[in-house]
This record gives sequence, structure tokens and C-alpha cells, in this order.
Amino acid sequence: MPKKDVSLAKLIDHLVSDIDLTTTAESVGAVISFGDGVITVKGLDGVQSGELVDLGQDAYGLALNLKKESVGIVALTPAEHLTAGSTVRRTGRILSIGVEDAIVGRTVSPLGKTLDKGGTLKPKKYMPLERVAPGVMTRQSVSVPLQTGVKAIDAMIPIGRGQRELIIGDRFTGKTSIALGTIINQADQDIICVYVSIGQKRAGLAQTINILQKHQAMDYTVVVAATASDTAAQQFLAPYAGSAIAEYFLEQGKDVLIIYDDLSKHAQAYREISLLLRRPPGREAYPGDVFYLHSRLLERACRLNEANGGGSITALPIIETKAGDVSAYIPTNVISITDGQIYLETDLFNAGMRPAINVGLSVSRVGSAAQVKAIKQVAGSMKLDLAQFRELEAFAQFSSDLDEHTKTQLERGMRISNILKQGWDEPLKMNEEVAIIFAAVKGYLDQVAIDKVPQWEKLYLAYIEKTHRSLLSQIAKEQKLNDALELKLKEAIEAFNDIHPELMIAKETKDN
Repeated sequence: MPKKDVSLAKLIDHLVSDIDLTTTAESVGAVISFGDGVITVKGLDGVQSGELVDLGQDAYGLALNLKKESVGIVALTPAEHLTAGSTVRRTGRILSIGVEDAIVGRTVSPLGKTLDKGGTLKPKKYMPLERVAPGVMTRQSVSVPLQTGVKAIDAMIPIGRGQRELIIGDRFTGKTSIALGTIINQADQDIICVYVSIGQKRAGLAQTINILQKHQAMDYTVVVAATASDTAAQQFLAPYAGSAIAEYFLEQGKDVLIIYDDLSKHAQAYREISLLLRRPPGREAYPGDVFYLHSRLLERACRLNEANGGGSITALPIIETKAGDVSAYIPTNVISITDGQIYLETDLFNAGMRPAINVGLSVSRVGSAAQVKAIKQVAGSMKLDLAQFRELEAFAQFSSDLDEHTKTQLERGMRISNILKQGWDEPLKMNEEVAIIFAAVKGYLDQVAIDKVPQWEKLYLAYIEKTHRSLLSQIAKEQKLNDALELKLKEAIEAFNDIHPELMIAKETKDN
């Protein structure tokens, strides 16, 4: 049989035809070391900062350190199977969270995994955790109020939609209570709320969720949870995941309120990660870029103009101070980023003032532009008067002989302080706040016994709701006071005081 002549060219053509040209190269890397949740990998050419890395066996990591000879990856899920030489792969996907409308009312992890018993979500869209904040030209000024339902805040430290207002104070001074009370007050305000829990105990988180469920607030709230038992990486990502969820609703033109509870633990988690990645520490042994960590997060709070949907994200970050030191590194960082702060003081809290707001150190830099005019009319000078009262009260302790004007100022200050006391889970409507503050600042409480002011407020609210409902409706509709409304309020207060003489100062006491 003659030998078949096969040319070299035909042989090459035959070999090439068997190659699957659809096969693409895969970027992989080999583990050099793994410890304390940080994986050092050689290879992974072209990996991006913030990219999700497949660690195998349904485990994932986040590429953070990109060096010439290695990549530093933080494990997002348990990865005990990894050893030196194990293979990891690029996913090509920047870290994102799956979001859909049904996420409202759910509790999720920073990676989008559901933590409640409501079943899995079917993501409609993946929102990147890291995102550039909207530019100046897409925004509009803050001019719509966000009512907290707390008299002291709405009157003296008002918050507008799109603002960033810091809640700051020592442990156990009521920071979370103000945040939860604000969420509860949004029941009929058409606002989606996102509560981000960072580094809290599971028991505390469960209690918070129970409170929100009790007040039907979970109907419009999303909880993003990275508890104390979760990894530092998840605690680091939690606020960015919350912001990504908020931006999903922002794109729909909705107003969103987001609570970061709290960013002190967030900074500690980031510090742990950074030092494990051998990033250089900066001032006070914190990584030098911790300011950028929070600024790029909080800058995403905004109010967009109508051409861009008209939605807003209002951010209420919480910072814990140590022994009232607001000049420490992290507090000063966040104070410089936000548009004001609500400072809660331990001494006021221990003295029974709830909420324990220090009026002198608290400020809202843009909220007054968004304040309801009716509240602005009745509470215009209240913040200054209350701050002066606090100073006068401290001075009066050293003097027994006070002139009549000082005594009158002190007594009115005491009544205003008492009228501002409020349970965190008892938010008030705007018209109710106006009716109460009007009575306090106009001197109609001067004849009420100081220790009976809380009782006066409770009975007065019930009275005006029952007998002057049209007046409250008119205030809510007009959102400002005119002479006729002021006269009606005055008549209502005087009529109420006449039928409740038991709340007034005894005549003998007044004569003395």
C-alpha cells in the first residue's frame, strides 16, 4: 500500500481545526499565606481593587491591596479549606449587592444574604458598594424638612432631606434611641429607611428589630446587619452596602433615610483590616486614610434635582465618644464631613433629661432652610434662650440672692426644659409640636407648677385633639402661623388652664 503523502501545511490545518477558539484565558493566583482573615496571593494578573475573588467552595474574598508581586485579599466568608498553594480565581465583578423592591422589611448581610426567615431575594439589580457621589450639578439645595418627631430636634436642630446630621455622644446617652424614634416617625412620610447595624451584639440587634416590628416600622425599613460575631471585613462593608440599597431607591426618585450605627466601630474594623494588610498607620495609630473612608461614604447623601429624579438620601451617622471627648480623631473627622451634629451629654442624661441634647454644642448647618415655617415662628429664639438658661443655671448655684428678672428667666428655662423632655418612642406630629412649643415660649406655662409640666403637656395634647381638631388640621395644612391661628391657640391654652387649676401654682406660693 503506497504511503499517503501528508504535507506539513495540511497537518497544521488539521491540528488548528481541533482547537476550541471559544476558550478564554482565566486569571488565577496561588495562595502564599493565609491568616487572620487576610490572604496573600501571587498571580491574579489584572485584578481590580474592590473585585470579588472566588476562593473556592462557595467562599469569596475582596481584593484590597494591589502590589507588584502579590495581591492582598480579605476573606468575606469562612475559608478554612485554603492552604499555601491553593488556587483562587478572578470573578471580574466589582463587589455589589443584589437589590429588589421586596428588600424592604427584610434583614440582610452586607453581601445581600437574607438573615431573617422570609426566604431568599431575587435581585432585580446589582448595586456597587463603592460608588462616586453625585456631582454638584445633579443636586439641589436642601429645602424639604425631615421631621424626627422629637420636639428638641425639630425646633432647634432641624434636619432637611438630603442632609448629613451626626449624632454624637458617650455610651448609653440615647444615640440609637433618637435614630429609632426618627425611623418610627416616618410612618406616613413616604420615606424608605435603611438601618445599618455595625459591630453590635446579636441580642441588641434582635431587640432593635423587635422594636421596629412593634411600631410597624419594618414595613418601610431595611436592616443591614454586620454583628460583633461577624468578620471585620463584613463590618467594614456594612455601611457601603446600606448606601448601595439607599441608592437603588434614590434612582426611583424616592426619599431615603439611612442610619449608620455606628461609624466608630466601622473605623475600628477598617483599622484592623488595614493593619493586617500592612498598610501604614497614620495619626493616633489609625490608618491615614480613615477620613477618606467616611467622607466617600457620607458624600453619597444628597438631594437630587428634578432632572435627575428628585430623590434624596438623608444620612444620620452615629459616633461614640470617650468621656465626652469630641476633639478625638474619629469624632473630629466625621464632624468636619457632616452638616451639623446632635451632641448628647452624659450629665444631662444622668440628670433625667431625655433626649440629653446639649443645645450649645449641637448645630444644624442647613436644616433651618428646610424647617417648617410654623415651627420656625414659635421656636426662633428658643435655642439661644435655652443655652443661656443652662449657663445661668450653673451660675445661680453659687448665689442665693437673685433679682426678679433672673428668677423669671430661670423658671421659664426650667419649664422649657421640661416641655422638651420626651420618650424616644413617642414622636409628635408637626402641628402638635407647634401647639406645645407655642405655649412654652409665649409664657403660657409660667403659671403651671414646674413638676406638673409633663402632666400638663399630656392632658393638653388630649384636650386640643378632642376640642380643637380643626385648629390642628389648619396648622398642618398652612404650615405657618398667622394672627388668627395664634389667637385661636392662645384661647385654647387659656381655656385649658382654666379647667385644670390643679396643675397651676398655688396662689399662696405666687403671692410669696
